[in-house]
Amino acid sequence: MKVGLAVAAVVALSLLPAAAQERVVNFYNWSNYMAPGVLEDFTKETGIKVVYDTFDANETLETRLLAGKSGYDVVVPTGYFLQRQITAKVFLKFDKSKLPNLANAWPVVTRQLSTYDPGNDYAANYMWGTTGIGYNVKAAERVLGPGAKIDSWDIVFKPENLAKFRDCGIHMLDSADDILPAALNYLGIDPNSTKQADLEKAAELVSKIRPFVRKFHSSEYLGALASGEICFVVGWSGDVMQARSRAEEAKNGIEIGYAIPKEGAQMFFDNLAIPSDAKNVAEAYALINYLYRPEVAARNSNFLSYANGNLASQKLIDAKILSDRNIYPDEVMQKKLFVITARDPATQRFINRLWTRVKTGR
Repeated sequence: MKVGLAVAAVVALSLLPAAAQERVVNFYNWSNYMAPGVLEDFTKETGIKVVYDTFDANETLETRLLAGKSGYDVVVPTGYFLQRQITAKVFLKFDKSKLPNLANAWPVVTRQLSTYDPGNDYAANYMWGTTGIGYNVKAAERVLGPGAKIDSWDIVFKPENLAKFRDCGIHMLDSADDILPAALNYLGIDPNSTKQADLEKAAELVSKIRPFVRKFHSSEYLGALASGEICFVVGWSGDVMQARSRAEEAKNGIEIGYAIPKEGAQMFFDNLAIPSDAKNVAEAYALINYLYRPEVAARNSNFLSYANGNLASQKLIDAKILSDRNIYPDEVMQKKLFVITARDPATQRFINRLWTRVKTGR
């Protein structure tokens, strides 16, 4: 009898962990891309623990996804990467009945996103923005003279212009998919060109300014610009706006500006998706649905200074952000913005080789 009771007790104990196991969602997001407290509030409300990791390059995310068994339940690919990852069948098709808050989606952004995700079956836009020029206003005035205006890619792609900022520090995104399309567009070439001759021209243009760039990195520039360590960057709109906010909070006397060049710039979309091998699918749906609440989306936009794909949230976004044409471009500027679509693997490999050559100078 005692043996029977002991066995029963062991069986009962072995079942406890499964019954009492905490719910978890593994979230892989870009660096500096979530307002403080949002994930903690999600956990308080739902009881779902968020294991949160970050990356600062689409290639890093893609490598994990294509290798399989990434261990993540929600990820945030950019549009043109999303497009080829859908083709590779790495994402779960949404059961939209489990995402009622997608009713808050902004139709304009949803239509744009359908370029990469026909039918909007695999992803929901998280944030969107532009690739442009961030700069220290006072440093720019010292370099260019009082009242100088930064509004053109001329300041980046003409070596004699960019060289003027060398001493106060220049960073550039470590992203061929941002810098080379900007160079192509500046040269009057289709930014989506896959012709090797066109891509070579873009790489040659960037190579001429490479000696003046202190670092190619896709996240460090935010803090460096805010602290005054650097004065000039080709970066993402929201990151530059965050640098501006940090400088204002620090009251360090640094004023940060951002410009969408008049020749046009890339518009990008970062999106919430569920890997097909996700282990915690119900929890993934719960997190995405939570992030699509208007008040949560607005909270993130207010902190990140990025526009989001949630139309209902606009009523809750700070007026200074909603009215900032560098965050929410007007119709005239929107017509000058372009999007990048996925390239075939051979072209992408060629671009990657070109980018390595640009960065190393060899």
